[in-house]
Amino acid sequence: MRVRRPGTIVDDLYQTLREHIINGQYHPGFRLSQQALATELKVSRTPLREALSRLSAEGLVVGEANRGMEVAPVYNDHAEQSYGLRLLIEPPTIGAIVEYMSEEDIDRMQVLLEQMDQTADSHRIQDFQQAHLRFHEATLRYYPDTFRELIQSLHTKIYRHQRLYFSRPDVPKTFIQVDRVFCDALRARDAATARQNMEFHLTDAALGLVLDIDPDHKFDSLFIALRALGIELEADATGRILRPTRIRWVRSDFHEMTPLSTNNLYYSPANSDGDA
Repeated sequence: MRVRRPGTIVDDLYQTLREHIINGQYHPGFRLSQQALATELKVSRTPLREALSRLSAEGLVVGEANRGMEVAPVYNDHAEQSYGLRLLIEPPTIGAIVEYMSEEDIDRMQVLLEQMDQTADSHRIQDFQQAHLRFHEATLRYYPDTFRELIQSLHTKIYRHQRLYFSRPDVPKTFIQVDRVFCDALRARDAATARQNMEFHLTDAALGLVLDIDPDHKFDSLFIALRALGIELEADATGRILRPTRIRWVRSDFHEMTPLSTNNLYYSPANSDGDA
């Protein structure tokens, strides 16, 4: 008979509780009574406390005075800020590491793209989300340690938003479309296109996640990050974004790409629509 080690119990509890939070079974504000959870999950409180501590470190649960632990709230501003930080870090880093990525890692990304394609339906969103995460994690191993740790922390903060967003019928297919261009750019060692594609992808995801929850959301940190990168989005006089909006690169080292379009965002080369 196989005896489970204490560390394994904590890992299992952590994964179970994390999934319950991400899929909404434990909604924001849900009180995580240790007594109730210990009874429900048939475990002692010692490994349960350790699992909750790990979730707290990820920001998925919070402690309330005299109330114990509860599921952390979900804020649109937090998702926007997380994407703003990712924009400032990931695309330039991708541009710098393209030449160092192994063919084996790019092949692995291609396989994960096919897995994403096979799971891009509303009944397998969890599988799609995991494949999409592993797809981008293939590049993280080339990041400096502190970069990688920060990006993984930001992934965790947006994971719940992302699960809901991926449940929209057309969203997985658009992610696959953009990720295919990204993978092709990596294989061609085209650093400029890989960087710009990542900028498009993160901006598209930020707009979709935030505006699906609040169509009138006024962006702040996202615009700051985009301006820092020499990128502009079309918005109305009040700063409200009407989808799909156009993305334009105004920095001097921009390279023209093939057109890209999603429900949130589109890129059209200057010579295709009469722009100067």
